[in-house]
Amino acid sequence: MTVRTRFAPSPTGYLHIGGVRTALFSWLYARRHGGRFILRIEDTDRGRSTERAVQVILDGLEWLGIDWDEGPYFQTRRAERYRAAVKRLLDTGHAYYCYCTREELETMRQEQRARGEKPRYDGRCRNRREPRPGVSPVVRFRMPDSGRTVVQDLVCGRVVFENAQMDDLIIQRSNGMPTYNLSVVVDDLEMGITHVIRGDDHLNNTPKQLHIFNALESKAPFYSHVPMILGPDGTKLSKRHGAANVLEYRERGYLAEAVVNYLVRLGWSHGDQEIFSRREMIELFDISQVNRSAAAINPGKLDWLNQHYLKTDDPREVAAELAWQLGRLGMVVEDREKIVAVVRAQRERVKTLEQMARSGQFFFCAPPSYDAKAAQKFLLPAGEILELAETRLSALTQWRPEKIHRLVADLAAEKGVGLGKVAQPIRVAVSGGAVSPPIDQTLFILGREETLARLRRAHAWIGKPGGRVFSKP
Repeated sequence: MTVRTRFAPSPTGYLHIGGVRTALFSWLYARRHGGRFILRIEDTDRGRSTERAVQVILDGLEWLGIDWDEGPYFQTRRAERYRAAVKRLLDTGHAYYCYCTREELETMRQEQRARGEKPRYDGRCRNRREPRPGVSPVVRFRMPDSGRTVVQDLVCGRVVFENAQMDDLIIQRSNGMPTYNLSVVVDDLEMGITHVIRGDDHLNNTPKQLHIFNALESKAPFYSHVPMILGPDGTKLSKRHGAANVLEYRERGYLAEAVVNYLVRLGWSHGDQEIFSRREMIELFDISQVNRSAAAINPGKLDWLNQHYLKTDDPREVAAELAWQLGRLGMVVEDREKIVAVVRAQRERVKTLEQMARSGQFFFCAPPSYDAKAAQKFLLPAGEILELAETRLSALTQWRPEKIHRLVADLAAEKGVGLGKVAQPIRVAVSGGAVSPPIDQTLFILGREETLARLRRAHAWIGKPGGRVFSKP
């Protein structure tokens, strides 16, 4: 048997991390077993489905490196397949037309509640043969009246459902559109899906789908229902807990590998191992090892993982994401070697690429003003030091970090002050603030001409008290 898994999101909102984790688990299972991973867009909710939401799904999966072997398939393009399945179920007596109005159904439920019963459709149209004038019927699937349905779930284990507690579910709306439980069965059947991995909010749908598979005389896939992801406070995950859209993690400066590593550990583990390469995930992932209890997000863990990948990933790959972040700040930088150098200089100092971009944007664009506190403390008293630094740096024969460091150290010794008394004024002059990588790396990355231009600008700023402008706090 060739393993075939699928990810079937609805394009009615953002691609959230719960959906991405489901996609990741399905992708890993297929890859481990040499199978196929299918992407299917369940867009039958035409009122809420949007092209933008579809693109968010595609962009999010592509960014994370979760590639699909087939698709994307769209349910709205498969209407004939669903109508054919409904007709077959009607012809074989497994489904029937229901002419009940909304008002009649609500009255029925109220009467059931009054009797202390669980509200459910009572099957009053099961044996109806004549159409009802003026009413467009829905189509209901005929569920068993008695007995039990057993779901053998690869995560949840053996789950038993009482058939008497289940409705005759609607499989086709009055407008001819299929409902979720019908379309998902037809799709999984015709696409040859062997393993369904999805959130445990779908567990109650599984017995219904099993009966539809049986009515279509087809074998159902193996099911794995993954527990939900909770917020750090143990409550249902929501927007207040952070990013709602997985692409927001990119905007906030997280690397795709860090996010994938973070998600795979939400509910699955392999001993005490925390860091997994993509290859290790594929080799080690086992759906039966997914925890049955819900996992809670841990923003601190994501920061830690991201910092790890910032430090250990190929600087050129990190630089590509840093360039994207700089673009969001309005800077188009064509010098990729400079971006790589900034990555090497800053990756030990930040947790996210957003932080790296903001703190390092002075490398690519001169700061429009100076931090007030840093300028008062380091810049204003250091006019002579800045002038000497400019003169000696302009005469430096080799623009190398070690040569720059030696020059700054010699100037400090000559003035009888600590290294910081020279390095800090230079740092504020070139970066606008009191924090940057070591001064020799900072000036080396900026280059000779840009360094000298910024030192001259700072010296002129000191000499014009009436025209000084400080950056906003």
